[in-house]
Amino acid sequence: MILIPLPLVFPMTTHPTQDRKILFLFPLALASLFLLGTVRFLLDNLKNNQFQFLWQSSFTRHNKFLRVPINVSEDEIIEESCNVFDGNWVWDNVSYPLYKEDSCLYLVKQVTCQRNGRPDFFYQNWRWQPHGCNLPRFNALKMLEMLRDKRLMFVGDSIQRGMFDSMVCLVQSVISDGDHSLKRVPPRKIFRIEEFNASIEYYWAPFIVESISDHATKHTVMKRLVKLDSVEKHQKLWEGVDFLVFESYVWWMHKPLINATYGTPDNVQEYNVTTAYRLALETWANWIESRISPQKQKVFFVTMSPTHLWNWEWNWKGGSDGNCFNETHPIQGRPYWGTGSNLHIMSILKDVIQKLQVNVRLLNITQLSEYRKDGHTSVFGERRGKLLTKEQRSDPKNYADCIHWCLPGVPDTWNELLYAVLLQDYRNH
Repeated sequence: MILIPLPLVFPMTTHPTQDRKILFLFPLALASLFLLGTVRFLLDNLKNNQFQFLWQSSFTRHNKFLRVPINVSEDEIIEESCNVFDGNWVWDNVSYPLYKEDSCLYLVKQVTCQRNGRPDFFYQNWRWQPHGCNLPRFNALKMLEMLRDKRLMFVGDSIQRGMFDSMVCLVQSVISDGDHSLKRVPPRKIFRIEEFNASIEYYWAPFIVESISDHATKHTVMKRLVKLDSVEKHQKLWEGVDFLVFESYVWWMHKPLINATYGTPDNVQEYNVTTAYRLALETWANWIESRISPQKQKVFFVTMSPTHLWNWEWNWKGGSDGNCFNETHPIQGRPYWGTGSNLHIMSILKDVIQKLQVNVRLLNITQLSEYRKDGHTSVFGERRGKLLTKEQRSDPKNYADCIHWCLPGVPDTWNELLYAVLLQDYRNH
């Protein structure tokens, strides 16, 4: 059957010129209505703080998305008078953990305590509550938008690697499967998010300055040696990074003295650890002053991650020779500072950073982490790359790891604090 289009019929009084005007205006009016509807739709989504990413062009080689401004809501604003590092842990099994252990494929065996047999899960359900204000809830899409076209790098030891792993898990759930990847390029691990042209990276440097322990996997040496006056090998991969997050503590605490060189490469001497730490930080600070562009880069330093090696320190009812093993709740009800945190090291770090002309911000995670004797991997982790055997697990006094942290867990809070600071920066610019 052949369909014959019917002619448009107008009243007999209509002038031919008017007919042409109507025929011209009718599609124009429809196009205008469509355009207004589209603008209204976008404005409504922006108002509701939803990120609607649209294709920029169907002919581009890579997936490019339009940048959508981040809406920082009133309840995400932190007043300058509020110290987010001062507070207490509150039980929250409704909104925490922020991700599930089995939903993040990038977690290494060292931190997957549930998979490794830990019977309780309480350590996942504590939320850090600052006194006088609230931390903004971590929003993965907002974090990724702040990282668009940028690099975030965590620099330090295995504690810092846990913070890197945490950040990857916090954002990966909102990224399409084919748009992210994890590559190991020693001494780095690089998590790449293609649709945002962004990367989250980890750089192994346990002493910040150069040492014979800088190999990404073969770093366990009997006699440590640190080059206190050089970051030359490291700086090549630090330069140009948009967000640098440094950390260095536990590796310095192995013994009271450490072998090091300063000035002359062949002159190896024993240094008191606190003296060596200051010299190393001053070397790092000189690099920060000379190579960081404050207009383009942001630098953070994470304070020491505490250890919980002796439970007599928090078990005020009686002495014991135990450790973090079998601990299921934080220390609560009173201030706590254990021997796992070195006050002298903390004062050195603050002193060096205060003298800098470049703004380096401290993420003071020490006190809040001091309370979390329950968050360590204990016997549900690895030792020298292998999970503990049944016999080793039955001997927590000698084999419990009270240094590293389970994930999900305490390092997620460190990243929530980092996110909160970045969000305030974004709002103020």
